[in-house]
Amino acid sequence: MTTSTVDPTARRVPPLGGLNPTVLGIELRRMLRNRRTVIFTLVLPAALTLSFGGQSGWDERAGVGNVAAYILASMAMYGAALTAAAGGSMVALERSLGWSRQLRLTPLHPVAYILMKAFVALVMGALAILAVNVVGVLQGKADMPASTWIQCGVLALVCTLTFAALGVFVGYVVPGENAMQILGPGLALLSFLGGLFIPLSQYAHGVRLVAYWTPMYGVAEVVRAPLTHELPWYAVVNAVGWCALFVAGAAWRMSKDTARV
Repeated sequence: MTTSTVDPTARRVPPLGGLNPTVLGIELRRMLRNRRTVIFTLVLPAALTLSFGGQSGWDERAGVGNVAAYILASMAMYGAALTAAAGGSMVALERSLGWSRQLRLTPLHPVAYILMKAFVALVMGALAILAVNVVGVLQGKADMPASTWIQCGVLALVCTLTFAALGVFVGYVVPGENAMQILGPGLALLSFLGGLFIPLSQYAHGVRLVAYWTPMYGVAEVVRAPLTHELPWYAVVNAVGWCALFVAGAAWRMSKDTARV
């Protein structure tokens, strides 16, 4: 009778590093079961949109739409950014609980783990964008062509990647649940400073010079471009540059964290 031995160090690497629909589905359901996540995703962005409702001057023209449409596109971007950052920063909680270390004992590749987080953040961001736009439709204040409405939503979803990467980066730097305590107020401050809520023309010249360098300025201009038909080249450079910086930062911190195992 012959016996065979198995080398415990030899593990079969699954396709795509372990990234598959089953893992993505489990991660997405886990996020949706979190009440705080649902509040961030659906309730908060919709409530903020309603809080801006009924303001005087909403019927004034802004590009191919009106001021209400301008604010709606901005609020969709803010809701998606906040939601994506919250989803990405979940790595901080998982690290504090030892779950990420446990996952690294499996064949799941670290890159696949980050891609899984990015996918979930995009889905949650899409839900936030949908919630804000549904509220906008029900309000009946926003006026812009349907094609412009769709383009603004799609661009907001693409720009969500920047803040998903930011969330992952902060999640690897900041311990435990402190990540959202930094990201929440930080994103609100960047939104005001970057002209997401208030046009930069309302700010003093010195403040505008600072705003041009903030992460929120570029994405705000990109998302509203189909509505305003204005997109300065330096706004595109800003959006691409910050996205690349946050992705590089997340990859760097991930490699440092992985090297400890």
